[in-house]
Order: sequence, then structure tokens, then C-alpha cells
Amino acid sequence: MSNITQVVRTDRNMTTLKKTIIATNLDQVLSSTGPYTFFAPSDAAFAKLEANEVDDLLKKENTEKLSDLLNSHLVEGKIVFRDLEDGQKLKTINGKELSVQVKNGTVHIDKAEILGHDMKTSNGVIHCLDTVLN
Repeated sequence: MSNITQVVRTDRNMTTLKKTIIATNLDQVLSSTGPYTFFAPSDAAFAKLEANEVDDLLKKENTEKLSDLLNSHLVEGKIVFRDLEDGQKLKTINGKELSVQVKNGTVHIDKAEILGHDMKTSNGVIHCLDTVLN
């Protein structure tokens, strides 16, 4: 079974995410033992950002800012979709708090909707988001 980094590298809806995790060396963390829950922004999520924002974040001088942004999508432990509960709070690896909202079978992490979920990996699980968390 592939780890989180390997899944992101091969998923055709996560090409922007792949660039960002390589630029920040987060691929090293996402290849480690874990387990992790990664709320992964899709290419469509990155497309919602301001024009040129991704290009700016990928610049060498913005590596720390990009790393912080990506780390706010990563939670220690494996949390499958059915275990996400309305009102639940999740702490990211950089200390930010994410709020879970569940309504009529739809799950939001802060303002981002989970579109694809429970992509199993050897070191955790990936849930695909429609919006970049910030």
C-alpha cells in the first residue's frame, strides 16, 4: 500500500498539492510512519485562490508560509470519514484548530467541504477538500 506522499504524487486531481509538498519537504513527513489524516486540497481548491497566489507561495522566500499553510491540513492519527462528528475539534500538527460540521451527510472542515474521502494509505488516510484551509 502506498503512503500519503505516493498517493498525492499519482492522483491527477492533486498536481498543485504535489508541487507544494515537494517545495516544503512535507513529502518527507507524509512518507513517514504516521498515522496521519491529511485534508488534501484538490487542484480545484487551489484554483479558488487569488491569481498568482500559488506561484507566490512556491517562491523560495515563502517556503515557511507555504509549509505553515500545508501543516494546517494535517492531523496526527487516522480519522476515517464516518468518525468525523458535528462540533468536533481537530488539532493540526502546527497547533491550529479545525472545526468539523456535519449536516445531511455532508462534512465540512472549517469552510471546506470533503468531496473525496477515506483514501487509505499505509500511514493514514486522505480526505480531499474543495477549498484550501487558511
